[in-house]
Amino acid sequence: MDALILSRIQFAATTMFHFLFVPLTLGLSFIMAYMETKYVKTGDEMYLKMTKFWGKLFLINFAVGVVTGITLEFQFGTNWSQYSAYVGDIFGSLLAIEATATFFLESTFIGIWIFGWKKLSKKAHAAVMWLVFAGSNLSAVWILIANAWMQSPVGFTMRDGRAELVDFGAVITQKFAIVKFIHTASAAYTLAAFFVMGISAYHLLKKKNVEFFTRSFRIGLGFAIIFSLTVFILGDMNGVVVGEKQPTKLAAMESLWETQRKAPVYLFAWPDPENERNAVEIGRIPGLLSFLIFHDINAEVRGLNDFPRDERPPVLLTSFAFKGMVGIGVLLILLPIIGWVKRKKLLENPLYLKIMMYAIPLPYLAIQLGWIVTEFGRQPWIVYGLMRTSEAVSPVPPHQVLISLGGFILVYSILGLAGFSLIAKYAKQGPDSDGEDAADDAAAGDGDVQPAVS
Repeated sequence: MDALILSRIQFAATTMFHFLFVPLTLGLSFIMAYMETKYVKTGDEMYLKMTKFWGKLFLINFAVGVVTGITLEFQFGTNWSQYSAYVGDIFGSLLAIEATATFFLESTFIGIWIFGWKKLSKKAHAAVMWLVFAGSNLSAVWILIANAWMQSPVGFTMRDGRAELVDFGAVITQKFAIVKFIHTASAAYTLAAFFVMGISAYHLLKKKNVEFFTRSFRIGLGFAIIFSLTVFILGDMNGVVVGEKQPTKLAAMESLWETQRKAPVYLFAWPDPENERNAVEIGRIPGLLSFLIFHDINAEVRGLNDFPRDERPPVLLTSFAFKGMVGIGVLLILLPIIGWVKRKKLLENPLYLKIMMYAIPLPYLAIQLGWIVTEFGRQPWIVYGLMRTSEAVSPVPPHQVLISLGGFILVYSILGLAGFSLIAKYAKQGPDSDGEDAADDAAAGDGDVQPAVS
């Protein structure tokens, strides 16, 4: 394999692994801030206990996420130097803001939150958790703005063979960036909600800490209902933007080969790129694609055959990833709705609890599939319509990339095993485990600022 393929594999592998931890950081910080605020408002120490238990899992996840994310920005210089030279004036400024401002804010306030139990009042400590939530989500804002610019480049001019920033406002306010952030953040909140519900279901099945995990489950349930529906709505809006900005990606997502009015949606289709058709088509719904994208059942949607072969994304992968994401997304809406009906009798529904316990991986899978659609669907462009991926790679020997790829796989495998093992260990122990962390001990030891947990 050449350096291009190896560099793409390396960046995809490291990014997808890193993004196993990012959504839980975004979402669990929100849920923890809510729980700690409930403690401040009600004085109910159960909410304090919940904050500290879920906070322990949050901190493990955050630590692994930070370590796995550091290497990503360096790869723009090592593996994608041509890209960095071409668009660094725009892309680099966005990453610099994320690293020096928002990530610094997030990390600082996490430190204050960990060590501030005895030093801060209850209100101040809860406010710090909201700042952690704000910092983590602001970090995501800048990363997603950078990615949105790659999908839809705006606010630049070409000068001396490179893209230079001329309108920062256009870059950060374009519709692609706004929709992408809300859609991605809502997916992260949904993932965190399923994480909380799944672990709570595990303990409820064992009838351990019933009140604690019933409350946790119900909080997660409320988040899941709100944000799974938000993901669905924003997904539809994102489709409209994709149809406007990236017609080749849209056609690949829906396996649409011929340009046509009343363009259909297929419940299932097996693309045959070699013969430029679908080998299998099941569940044809005429006009639905035209209506979803243009809100007009008679609107014309461009098919893949309207574009040169070398400008089409990998149709099979893009289409399957999209249909898988949508299918899981529907399930992530239905399961919380069922839970809402059963919320007052959770212990009497062990089958539902078992389903929710095993459903923890579903939002992770849906998010990964969504990123496959986003990134592979943009190919062959690294910056859509402006720079091809093949033009962006560093001129390095393939064996050097292969060595670094092997190193990343080894190190990330160890980190992943350690991180998920620790999360599983403390999740199974529950809030009454003997291994309380320093934050718990500090909170329990100061009756004036944070009352001891009974």
